[in-house]
Amino acid sequence: MKARNLILILLLLIATIIIWLLVRENPQTVSTFIASKSTDTPEPPLLLQIESVSDAYPAIQQGDTIYTHTGFHLLYNEQYEQASWVAYILTREKVLAGTESRTENFRSDTAIVTGSATPGDYLRSGYDRGHLAPAADMKWSSAAMSESFLMSNMSPQTPGFNRGVWSRLENKVRDWALENDSILVITGPVFYGIEEYIGENLVGVPKYYFKVIADISPPDFKVISFLLENSSSREDLISFSVSIDSLETITGYDFFAAHPDQDMIDKMEARINTSGWF
Repeated sequence: MKARNLILILLLLIATIIIWLLVRENPQTVSTFIASKSTDTPEPPLLLQIESVSDAYPAIQQGDTIYTHTGFHLLYNEQYEQASWVAYILTREKVLAGTESRTENFRSDTAIVTGSATPGDYLRSGYDRGHLAPAADMKWSSAAMSESFLMSNMSPQTPGFNRGVWSRLENKVRDWALENDSILVITGPVFYGIEEYIGENLVGVPKYYFKVIADISPPDFKVISFLLENSSSREDLISFSVSIDSLETITGYDFFAAHPDQDMIDKMEARINTSGWF
């Protein structure tokens, strides 16, 4: 028994000497070994890497013209006389600094080279001049507030939709800006299946609208997207969440096309992402 104990002590001593020599020659060897045996650590947070709104445009096609206003950017669709989409970044600072009142100065957007819709197109149509970039998101600047009433930022929405579920979602977006510090918002109508037109300029009446919201503040990156029918609803907002892949199918847009890690984007777009939002 004494011989066996002596052998064990010698083996332990030899092992200790070997480890000491390894550490002296390469201090990272032991720590690396220990780390490899520990539980898996979470992957680094994913960042959208957006420094300006232009970094977040859906893929631009040849001939597309992007119009830049104080508070939002848009791609105008001449066929349906409204924006294909609007995009802007909303920050906690902008929400908290918002003191501007609604101007209600609906007017044509003279920047649109082909001519925009007019307020008269909506007159007695039964549809609201529904904001795509909400006026309440533009309270941080008098110019941004005023330009939010350009007709290029309007789309025909049923009153129950515009003043109901759509308004609830817009309010929620401002809450998310306060919670997350800085978010990207991309909003637009769905042109697929349009059958009704209003006004002299034949403004198309969408049956659906989409909204994509991304948290772009470090250290987190998360995204959520919605598809809502242009009608009244009392359903919870989360019930309208959809995958970005489904939005790309119905709109034809390629969201986050400029992101360098398209493998990550593909995985993200395939899921319905509500974690961390509700």
